[in-house]
Amino acid sequence: MSSGETGLVQGAFLISSRNSKAVGLFSGGLDSIIATRLVTEQGIEAVALHFQVPFQSPGRPREQAKLTRLAQLAGASLISVPVEQDYLGIVRAPRYGYARGMAPCVDCLIYMVTKARELARQIQADFIYTGEVVGQRAHCQNKRSLREIEKVTRTDGRLLRPLSAKLLEPTMPELSGIVRRERLLDLKGRGRRRQMRLAHEFGIIEYMAPTGGCMLIDHNFAARVRDAVDYDELLPDRLEILNVGRHFRLESGARVVVGRNEKENAELERLTLPADIVCRPVEVMGPVVVLRGEKLTDEDRESASRICARYCDAEPRKTVKVECGDKTTKVRAVARKSADAWRVQYQPASPQEAVEEANDDE
Repeated sequence: MSSGETGLVQGAFLISSRNSKAVGLFSGGLDSIIATRLVTEQGIEAVALHFQVPFQSPGRPREQAKLTRLAQLAGASLISVPVEQDYLGIVRAPRYGYARGMAPCVDCLIYMVTKARELARQIQADFIYTGEVVGQRAHCQNKRSLREIEKVTRTDGRLLRPLSAKLLEPTMPELSGIVRRERLLDLKGRGRRRQMRLAHEFGIIEYMAPTGGCMLIDHNFAARVRDAVDYDELLPDRLEILNVGRHFRLESGARVVVGRNEKENAELERLTLPADIVCRPVEVMGPVVVLRGEKLTDEDRESASRICARYCDAEPRKTVKVECGDKTTKVRAVARKSADAWRVQYQPASPQEAVEEANDDE
């Protein structure tokens, strides 16, 4: 491979040999580690493709060094790439809808498998694999969805799911003898005991506790993302603030974000944009508040100041001096009813979604 090559493989270290080669989706979670190990233990060179997604759960590994180490434990080399701008379009309007909250799981998998197919073509890999388990996720890991993903990504017969392969039709790498089907698994459902037992047998003890890896399924975070979509604010420079503080939407359309502790106050200071207005209490302890909008008014400032006062360490019903941008005023805390009306809160998109989410929580 020449040093001038570009694309997903730029700057990556790949194992060089004549053996069969595969590209696998690699989150760093238990399923992706075991799926990779099932491939590499058959003498196949695996390239673990990790996507840096802005909505990844805090518990999932993010550091390059840790991801590289996890891939090496599974016998693979790692390529880690950020998702591109078009990924946010998937979240705004997914073709296959949301699985839960604001998580476009089928569309997300299609995006990643398509990128994996491109990489496989670049490095002349024989097939692609994922850590999907039949029935683990009702919306995106049923057999119908798995077939649809293959069809849309044009990976029919070349997309291997090692953890559930024995429950699915044989793929080309199995039929051709590149992969021995009898050494693959027949996992289904949500249980992770067999994966954990296999990790122990493989000598893999460093992995995150099995959990949802995407913040978009979290009800509170999903509410903020849905709100950002509604107000055309789902933009690269406005994503990180969705993870911080309490969020409010004023009648004018302005967003107010309130820090909940010292750490979040510091984060909000860091995440302010040039046009934002920052509010703080002057004489008592309280939160940092960010007021964000296109055409902010004095009324918006007053509302943000009153929200700030509500979360200050001040005596009830007393006025609080709040500095909001270049103005300092004394205000009374906003009433709870008004604050609740402005609060960004999660609402199921439909009664069916509410039932599905209740079932998911059982």
